[in-house]
Amino acid sequence: MRRLIPILVVACALACVSTSAAKSGVPPLLFPVVGPVTYTNDFGQARAGGTHQGNDLVGAKRSSVVAVEEGTVEFWTTSANAGCMLYLHGVSGTMYEYIHLNNDLTAGNDNKGKCVAGVSYAPGLVDGQHVDAGQFIAYLGDSGDANGIASHLHFEVHPNGGKAVSPFPYLKKAAQLLAPAPPLGKAFTLKLTGTVVAATPLDLTLTVASLASWPSHVKQTKLSRVVKLTATAPAVTVGQRVVVWTLPAPGTVAAISGAPGALTVDRVL
Repeated sequence: MRRLIPILVVACALACVSTSAAKSGVPPLLFPVVGPVTYTNDFGQARAGGTHQGNDLVGAKRSSVVAVEEGTVEFWTTSANAGCMLYLHGVSGTMYEYIHLNNDLTAGNDNKGKCVAGVSYAPGLVDGQHVDAGQFIAYLGDSGDANGIASHLHFEVHPNGGKAVSPFPYLKKAAQLLAPAPPLGKAFTLKLTGTVVAATPLDLTLTVASLASWPSHVKQTKLSRVVKLTATAPAVTVGQRVVVWTLPAPGTVAAISGAPGALTVDRVL
């Protein structure tokens, strides 16, 4: 089922690789789903078809799924059990499987969509395309034998393209994204709605409840994410409910993950 081609290991774009990552070949990852999900360490659990080879990330249908590292995508559309799925062949040599992608054309469980770009895969994405870390590649869903069960991404990690290992420790350390990475060379902006936690003449810290991002048009709700932004003397008070627009920022890992100070306030409403 897998067609794996050895890939030369190149420098990881996500800072330094830890000793454990260097031994396994798995670099620090970006979290594969943008938005709230729940998951447990269910790797190795007994399932009807054998032991569970990944972790199930339960989230809202059609949540944005992103590349956890730079690499090349491979579509897989012929598995009755997996449904619509995708391989990501990372530049580190690690292969990742994204399983049970969306196949619905409506908000319901209609199963009328095919495993194609715009339904399962990101609009415009093509089989064999090289993608950047954090790039939007697919939609979370419930295709295959997950049909009718809670929408989730079954995510697998295969160091050096070999046997699956538990994704759980990598997911726990992965950078959670506020937005998918914008197209290469482009900038992105965010509209953040939340409550002021702290404010100084140089920075503004919010507990973000919801956000919208451009140019991805991804929206998230029911967040409780603390984000520290660079700001110039914001006229706000602790506990105040605000809407904050950010200045255009490049699609660096620090910016799309909302690292402290990586985003700058444009205006506060």
